[in-house]
Amino acid sequence: MKLNYYAATDSLYIDLSEQPSVESREISEGIVLDYDSKGNLVGIDIDNASRKVQLEHLLVNKLPSEITTVAA
Repeated sequence: MKLNYYAATDSLYIDLSEQPSVESREISEGIVLDYDSKGNLVGIDIDNASRKVQLEHLLVNKLPSEITTVAA
């Protein structure tokens, strides 16, 4: 899973899978869900993210994985 914030567009993309998106559905203004060819959720796009999501703090709790941080 990857969290990518794009300051130029104030958008946050949460990439849930390595699978390509073939369908997108806007479920709320500026919130788009991406699905693969099997109908599985593969990503979430949030426009105007700084107004909808707390970007200043990220808490990762008990995930069974390696965490890698990439500085901007």
